[in-house]
Amino acid sequence: MSTFWDDMVRPFMVLAPMADVTDPAFRRVIAQYGKPDVLWTEFVSADGLYHTREVNKLPDDENPLLKDLVYGENEHPIIVQLFSAKPEMMEYAAALMVDLGFDGVDINMGCPDRSVEKQGAGASLMKQPELAVKLIEAAKSGVQGKIPVSVKTRIGYNKNELDMWLPKLLSAEPAAVTVHTRTRKELSLVPARWEHIEEAVRIRDAAGSKTYIIGNGDVETPEQGRVLAKEYGADGVMIGRGIFGNPWLFSEQVPGLDEKLRVLQEHCDAFSELCGHKSFAVMKKHFKAYVTGFDGAKEMRIELMGCNTAEEVAEVITKWRNKV
Repeated sequence: MSTFWDDMVRPFMVLAPMADVTDPAFRRVIAQYGKPDVLWTEFVSADGLYHTREVNKLPDDENPLLKDLVYGENEHPIIVQLFSAKPEMMEYAAALMVDLGFDGVDINMGCPDRSVEKQGAGASLMKQPELAVKLIEAAKSGVQGKIPVSVKTRIGYNKNELDMWLPKLLSAEPAAVTVHTRTRKELSLVPARWEHIEEAVRIRDAAGSKTYIIGNGDVETPEQGRVLAKEYGADGVMIGRGIFGNPWLFSEQVPGLDEKLRVLQEHCDAFSELCGHKSFAVMKKHFKAYVTGFDGAKEMRIELMGCNTAEEVAEVITKWRNKV
């Protein structure tokens, strides 16, 4: 099956799925000012989708899980990330994503969140390779060849186990595998080791697989990503934390202060419009990234942290625009 992945110019640059970061509001802003080659949603529970829709009969327009998956037409190609330890739930959710118009389904097999791992999902799947394969197969059954299925994972749970782990994933023929170059045990506490991307590419090639290998870990800019991809042979690069406060990241533009403040307001307005089911406190993690590098930035951030609505943010920004 030919997919959008096959039309990408390599190395392609993609945005990492991040909980309470790559929500509909921020994706709207990113798509306007610096769209990557592929966008990812936040991860969503396949089990939760099934139970809210089929067991609790919650209408779709009232379902907070589906509200997190709203996207604009200018966000294509966009991939939804799912997590589950139950193949039947993965199949159900993957089929639903086809109906919702997503361009791909990605399975989270690397998240270290304890609540996710307790369900047998996320990073814990690295200790259950047979189940991991079944989940990929279930997702592929759900999408029925209409959109590609990919995986995001790490090099191992407590130690590097790519030589055992990656061949298992490749046996299920995912379209792409994103490898975060640390173990689950290491979290993000040690530097990323991109030599493991070279190892992953070597394993892929030895298996005769056509799966794309995407490198992830400590990449702050597309320029840095291109250098790493060339050095280690990655087909693509996933960037995460570098996007904070910088929706221009993938366009590689450098905005002035006035534009940063204007777009911060757009981001807050979009959050109020699209993410009203969430606490406005989620927006506050972005304030420090947007508001930095000028006299008075700290004082302005302190005022912004006291805001609980987009309207209050607008008042603070108007006040400070007259000062800086």
